[in-house]
Amino acid sequence: MDGFDQLPDSLILLIFNSVSDVKSLIRCRSVSKRFNSLVPQTDKILLKIDRVISSESDSDSLFLTLLKSFFNFILPKPTQSPLPNRTHTYPAQILSRFQRIRELHVELPAGDLQLEKGTVVKWRAEFGETLKTCVIFGFRLGHDGNYETEFAGGLKRRVMWTISALMAASVRHFLLREVVREHKGMEELVITDREGEGEVVMEEQGLREWREARESHVRVEEEEEERGRTVVPSVRMRMRHEPRLGATLVVVRAVKDGTHNGREADVEDADLAVRAFGNGVYGDAVKELLKARSYLLEMNSF
Repeated sequence: MDGFDQLPDSLILLIFNSVSDVKSLIRCRSVSKRFNSLVPQTDKILLKIDRVISSESDSDSLFLTLLKSFFNFILPKPTQSPLPNRTHTYPAQILSRFQRIRELHVELPAGDLQLEKGTVVKWRAEFGETLKTCVIFGFRLGHDGNYETEFAGGLKRRVMWTISALMAASVRHFLLREVVREHKGMEELVITDREGEGEVVMEEQGLREWREARESHVRVEEEEEERGRTVVPSVRMRMRHEPRLGATLVVVRAVKDGTHNGREADVEDADLAVRAFGNGVYGDAVKELLKARSYLLEMNSF
Protein backbone atom coordinates (compact mmCIF):
# COMPACT_ATOMS: atom_id res chain seq x y z
CA MET A 1 0.00 0.00 0.00
CA ASP A 2 1.46 3.36 -1.03
CA GLY A 3 0.91 6.73 0.66
CA PHE A 4 -1.86 7.72 -1.75
CA ASP A 5 -3.97 4.72 -0.74
CA GLN A 6 -3.94 5.99 2.83
CA LEU A 7 -5.64 9.27 1.91
CA PRO A 8 -9.32 9.42 2.99
CA ASP A 9 -12.05 9.48 0.34
CA SER A 10 -13.04 13.02 1.32
CA LEU A 11 -9.56 14.33 0.46
CA ILE A 12 -9.48 12.53 -2.88
CA LEU A 13 -12.90 13.98 -3.71
CA LEU A 14 -11.54 17.42 -2.85
CA ILE A 15 -8.77 16.83 -5.39
CA PHE A 16 -11.27 15.65 -8.01
CA ASN A 17 -13.35 18.80 -7.40
CA SER A 18 -10.22 20.88 -8.05
CA VAL A 19 -9.65 18.98 -11.31
CA SER A 20 -13.36 19.37 -12.26
CA ASP A 21 -12.75 18.81 -16.01
CA VAL A 22 -15.01 15.98 -17.22
CA LYS A 23 -12.49 14.46 -19.66
CA SER A 24 -9.76 14.33 -17.03
CA LEU A 25 -12.11 12.85 -14.45
CA ILE A 26 -13.31 10.14 -16.82
CA ARG A 27 -9.68 9.19 -17.49
CA CYS A 28 -9.12 9.00 -13.72
CA ARG A 29 -11.72 6.24 -13.50
CA SER A 30 -9.37 3.86 -15.27
CA VAL A 31 -6.59 4.36 -12.69
CA SER A 32 -8.03 2.07 -10.04
CA LYS A 33 -11.23 0.54 -8.71
CA ARG A 34 -11.24 3.11 -5.93
CA PHE A 35 -11.00 6.03 -8.36
CA ASN A 36 -13.66 4.42 -10.51
CA SER A 37 -16.06 4.45 -7.58
CA LEU A 38 -15.14 7.95 -6.34
CA VAL A 39 -15.14 9.95 -9.60
CA PRO A 40 -18.96 9.77 -10.01
CA GLN A 41 -19.27 11.43 -6.59
CA THR A 42 -17.44 14.58 -7.74
CA ASP A 43 -19.75 17.55 -7.15
CA LYS A 44 -17.92 20.34 -9.02
CA ILE A 45 -17.85 19.72 -12.76
CA LEU A 46 -16.49 21.54 -15.82
CA LEU A 47 -17.79 20.28 -19.17
CA LYS A 48 -16.03 21.67 -22.25
CA ILE A 49 -18.06 21.04 -25.39
CA ASP A 50 -15.85 20.79 -28.48
CA ARG A 51 -18.64 21.03 -31.01
CA VAL A 52 -22.35 21.80 -30.79
CA ILE A 53 -24.34 19.16 -32.67
CA SER A 54 -27.19 20.75 -34.59
CA SER A 55 -29.95 19.13 -36.61
CA GLU A 56 -29.80 22.00 -39.10
CA SER A 57 -26.25 21.86 -40.41
CA ASP A 58 -22.81 21.02 -39.12
CA SER A 59 -21.60 24.37 -40.44
CA ASP A 60 -24.23 26.48 -38.65
CA SER A 61 -23.59 28.03 -35.27
CA LEU A 62 -26.08 27.43 -32.49
CA PHE A 63 -27.34 31.01 -32.80
CA LEU A 64 -27.66 30.81 -36.61
CA THR A 65 -29.73 27.66 -36.26
CA LEU A 66 -31.93 29.49 -33.73
CA LEU A 67 -32.24 32.49 -36.03
CA LYS A 68 -33.56 30.23 -38.81
CA SER A 69 -36.17 28.78 -36.47
CA PHE A 70 -37.12 32.32 -35.40
CA PHE A 71 -37.88 33.34 -38.99
CA ASN A 72 -39.69 30.05 -39.59
CA PHE A 73 -41.86 30.95 -36.61
CA ILE A 74 -42.67 34.35 -38.16
CA LEU A 75 -43.17 32.89 -41.66
CA PRO A 76 -44.29 29.31 -41.03
CA LYS A 77 -43.71 26.68 -43.71
CA PRO A 78 -45.63 23.45 -44.34
CA THR A 79 -45.14 20.93 -41.55
CA GLN A 80 -42.25 18.54 -42.08
CA SER A 81 -41.06 15.54 -40.12
CA PRO A 82 -38.82 16.91 -37.39
CA LEU A 83 -35.20 15.84 -37.42
CA PRO A 84 -33.80 14.56 -34.15
CA ASN A 85 -31.93 17.32 -32.36
CA ARG A 86 -29.13 16.03 -30.14
CA THR A 87 -27.85 19.41 -29.03
CA HIS A 88 -29.33 19.06 -25.54
CA THR A 89 -28.91 15.28 -25.13
CA TYR A 90 -25.12 15.31 -25.56
CA PRO A 91 -24.35 17.12 -22.25
CA ALA A 92 -27.02 15.08 -20.45
CA GLN A 93 -25.51 11.80 -21.63
CA ILE A 94 -21.99 12.75 -20.58
CA LEU A 95 -23.06 14.10 -17.18
CA SER A 96 -25.22 11.06 -16.40
CA ARG A 97 -21.96 9.44 -15.22
CA PHE A 98 -21.88 11.82 -12.24
CA GLN A 99 -24.27 11.30 -9.34
CA ARG A 100 -23.83 14.33 -7.08
CA ILE A 101 -23.29 17.42 -9.23
CA ARG A 102 -23.61 20.56 -7.11
CA GLU A 103 -21.82 23.14 -9.28
CA LEU A 104 -21.74 22.78 -13.07
CA HIS A 105 -19.83 24.96 -15.52
CA VAL A 106 -20.43 24.26 -19.21
CA GLU A 107 -18.11 25.87 -21.77
CA LEU A 108 -19.35 26.08 -25.38
CA PRO A 109 -16.87 26.15 -28.29
CA ALA A 110 -17.71 29.68 -29.48
CA GLY A 111 -19.98 32.69 -29.06
CA ASP A 112 -23.33 32.91 -30.82
CA LEU A 113 -23.54 36.48 -32.14
CA GLN A 114 -22.63 37.27 -35.75
CA LEU A 115 -20.97 40.69 -35.43
CA GLU A 116 -19.23 43.07 -37.80
CA LYS A 117 -15.49 43.40 -37.62
CA GLY A 118 -14.42 45.68 -34.80
CA THR A 119 -17.64 45.25 -32.82
CA VAL A 120 -17.60 43.69 -29.35
CA VAL A 121 -20.74 42.68 -27.43
CA LYS A 122 -20.60 40.98 -24.03
CA TRP A 123 -23.56 39.83 -21.97
CA ARG A 124 -24.51 38.09 -18.73
CA ALA A 125 -28.00 36.66 -18.15
CA GLU A 126 -29.60 35.25 -15.01
CA PHE A 127 -32.40 32.71 -15.38
CA GLY A 128 -34.97 30.94 -13.28
CA GLU A 129 -38.00 29.47 -15.02
CA THR A 130 -37.29 32.04 -17.76
CA LEU A 131 -35.09 35.11 -18.09
CA LYS A 132 -34.79 37.27 -14.96
CA THR A 133 -32.13 39.80 -15.89
CA CYS A 134 -29.56 40.39 -18.61
CA VAL A 135 -26.75 42.95 -18.76
CA ILE A 136 -25.32 43.76 -22.20
CA PHE A 137 -22.19 45.82 -22.81
CA GLY A 138 -21.00 46.70 -26.30
CA PHE A 139 -18.60 48.94 -28.14
CA ARG A 140 -17.12 49.34 -31.59
CA LEU A 141 -13.44 49.84 -32.35
CA GLY A 142 -12.25 51.90 -35.31
CA HIS A 143 -9.44 50.68 -37.53
CA ASP A 144 -7.00 52.91 -35.63
CA GLY A 145 -7.90 51.22 -32.34
CA ASN A 146 -9.89 54.15 -30.93
CA TYR A 147 -13.54 54.07 -29.90
CA GLU A 148 -15.83 55.39 -32.61
CA THR A 149 -18.22 58.15 -31.66
CA GLU A 150 -21.30 56.18 -32.57
CA PHE A 151 -21.94 52.57 -31.64
CA ALA A 152 -23.36 50.27 -34.34
CA GLY A 153 -25.21 52.86 -36.37
CA GLY A 154 -27.68 54.15 -33.80
CA LEU A 155 -30.52 53.07 -31.60
CA LYS A 156 -32.07 50.55 -34.02
CA ARG A 157 -28.85 48.57 -34.34
CA ARG A 158 -28.28 48.60 -30.59
CA VAL A 159 -31.78 47.24 -30.02
CA MET A 160 -31.18 44.48 -32.59
CA TRP A 161 -28.03 43.40 -30.80
CA THR A 162 -29.92 43.41 -27.52
CA ILE A 163 -32.51 41.08 -29.05
CA SER A 164 -29.75 38.87 -30.44
CA ALA A 165 -28.09 38.59 -27.04
CA LEU A 166 -31.43 37.71 -25.39
CA MET A 167 -32.07 35.03 -27.98
CA ALA A 168 -28.57 33.61 -27.59
CA ALA A 169 -29.06 33.47 -23.82
CA SER A 170 -32.44 31.72 -24.20
CA VAL A 171 -30.86 29.08 -26.47
CA ARG A 172 -28.20 28.31 -23.87
CA HIS A 173 -30.81 28.10 -21.12
CA PHE A 174 -32.78 25.62 -23.25
CA LEU A 175 -29.65 23.59 -24.07
CA LEU A 176 -29.17 22.29 -20.52
CA ARG A 177 -32.78 21.58 -19.57
CA GLU A 178 -32.33 17.79 -19.40
CA VAL A 179 -29.28 18.23 -17.15
CA VAL A 180 -31.24 20.49 -14.78
CA ARG A 181 -34.10 18.02 -14.69
CA GLU A 182 -31.91 15.00 -13.92
CA HIS A 183 -29.50 16.51 -11.38
CA LYS A 184 -31.86 17.71 -8.67
CA GLY A 185 -29.07 18.44 -6.20
CA MET A 186 -27.46 21.05 -8.45
CA GLU A 187 -27.09 24.45 -6.80
CA GLU A 188 -25.39 26.45 -9.56
CA LEU A 189 -25.23 26.22 -13.35
CA VAL A 190 -23.02 28.50 -15.46
CA ILE A 191 -22.84 28.34 -19.26
CA THR A 192 -20.05 30.30 -20.96
CA ASP A 193 -18.16 30.12 -24.25
CA ARG A 194 -14.49 29.94 -25.12
CA GLU A 195 -14.58 33.42 -26.69
CA GLY A 196 -15.94 35.02 -23.50
CA GLU A 197 -18.96 36.49 -25.28
CA GLY A 198 -21.80 35.58 -22.98
CA GLU A 199 -22.68 33.89 -19.71
CA VAL A 200 -25.90 32.26 -18.52
CA VAL A 201 -26.23 31.79 -14.76
CA MET A 202 -28.79 29.77 -12.80
CA GLU A 203 -28.45 29.82 -9.03
CA GLU A 204 -30.14 27.51 -6.54
CA GLN A 205 -33.43 29.43 -6.37
CA GLY A 206 -33.60 29.74 -10.16
CA LEU A 207 -32.96 26.01 -10.61
CA ARG A 208 -35.74 25.24 -8.13
CA GLU A 209 -38.13 27.60 -9.95
CA TRP A 210 -37.38 25.90 -13.25
CA ARG A 211 -38.05 22.39 -11.92
CA GLU A 212 -41.30 23.41 -10.20
CA ALA A 213 -42.54 25.19 -13.33
CA ARG A 214 -41.77 22.26 -15.62
CA GLU A 215 -43.65 19.85 -13.39
CA SER A 216 -46.86 21.85 -13.90
CA HIS A 217 -46.40 23.35 -17.39
CA VAL A 218 -46.02 20.56 -19.94
CA ARG A 219 -47.43 22.79 -22.68
CA VAL A 220 -44.65 25.35 -22.12
CA GLU A 221 -42.03 22.65 -22.71
CA GLU A 222 -43.68 21.64 -25.96
CA GLU A 223 -43.61 25.25 -27.17
CA GLU A 224 -39.94 25.59 -26.23
CA GLU A 225 -39.11 22.33 -28.00
CA GLU A 226 -40.68 23.70 -31.16
CA ARG A 227 -38.78 27.00 -30.93
CA GLY A 228 -35.48 25.44 -29.89
CA ARG A 229 -35.08 27.92 -27.03
CA THR A 230 -36.70 29.21 -23.87
CA VAL A 231 -39.37 31.85 -24.44
CA VAL A 232 -38.10 35.35 -23.58
CA PRO A 233 -40.71 37.05 -21.34
CA SER A 234 -41.88 40.64 -21.66
CA VAL A 235 -38.98 42.83 -20.56
CA ARG A 236 -38.05 46.41 -19.74
CA MET A 237 -34.66 47.66 -20.87
CA ARG A 238 -32.72 50.62 -19.54
CA MET A 239 -30.23 51.66 -22.20
CA ARG A 240 -27.29 54.00 -21.68
CA HIS A 241 -25.02 55.18 -24.50
CA GLU A 242 -21.88 57.26 -24.16
CA PRO A 243 -20.77 58.73 -27.54
CA ARG A 244 -17.45 59.80 -26.07
CA LEU A 245 -16.62 56.16 -25.32
CA GLY A 246 -18.53 54.74 -28.26
CA ALA A 247 -20.05 52.25 -25.82
CA THR A 248 -23.52 51.09 -24.78
CA LEU A 249 -24.85 49.46 -21.62
CA VAL A 250 -28.27 47.77 -21.52
CA VAL A 251 -29.83 46.39 -18.34
CA VAL A 252 -32.78 44.11 -19.05
CA ARG A 253 -35.33 42.88 -16.50
CA ALA A 254 -38.36 40.66 -16.89
CA VAL A 255 -41.53 42.73 -16.34
CA LYS A 256 -42.92 40.18 -13.88
CA ASP A 257 -39.91 40.74 -11.61
CA GLY A 258 -40.87 44.40 -11.28
CA THR A 259 -39.02 47.55 -12.27
CA HIS A 260 -38.30 50.64 -10.23
CA ASN A 261 -37.84 54.19 -11.44
CA GLY A 262 -35.47 57.02 -10.64
CA ARG A 263 -32.75 56.62 -8.07
CA GLU A 264 -33.87 53.13 -7.05
CA ALA A 265 -33.59 51.92 -10.66
CA ASP A 266 -30.10 53.44 -10.98
CA VAL A 267 -28.96 51.56 -7.88
CA GLU A 268 -30.34 48.28 -9.19
CA ASP A 269 -28.74 48.83 -12.61
CA ALA A 270 -25.40 49.55 -10.98
CA ASP A 271 -25.61 46.40 -8.87
CA LEU A 272 -26.36 44.18 -11.87
CA ALA A 273 -23.80 45.85 -14.16
CA VAL A 274 -20.98 45.73 -11.62
CA ARG A 275 -21.78 42.11 -10.85
CA ALA A 276 -21.56 41.31 -14.56
CA PHE A 277 -18.55 43.39 -15.63
CA GLY A 278 -17.29 45.51 -12.73
CA ASN A 279 -14.32 43.32 -11.87
CA GLY A 280 -13.21 42.66 -15.43
CA VAL A 281 -11.35 44.60 -18.09
CA TYR A 282 -14.52 46.55 -18.96
CA GLY A 283 -15.20 47.68 -15.40
CA ASP A 284 -14.12 51.32 -15.81
CA ALA A 285 -16.18 51.79 -18.99
CA VAL A 286 -19.26 50.26 -17.34
CA LYS A 287 -18.92 52.58 -14.35
CA GLU A 288 -18.73 55.58 -16.69
CA LEU A 289 -21.82 54.40 -18.57
CA LEU A 290 -23.78 54.13 -15.33
CA LYS A 291 -23.39 57.92 -15.00
CA ALA A 292 -24.99 58.52 -18.41
CA ARG A 293 -28.66 59.27 -18.97
CA SER A 294 -30.81 56.16 -19.36
CA TYR A 295 -33.66 55.46 -21.79
CA LEU A 296 -36.44 53.02 -20.91
CA LEU A 297 -37.64 50.64 -23.62
CA GLU A 298 -40.20 47.82 -23.41
CA MET A 299 -40.42 44.62 -25.41
CA ASN A 300 -43.15 42.00 -25.58
CA SER A 301 -42.48 38.29 -25.07
CA PHE A 302 -41.02 36.44 -28.05
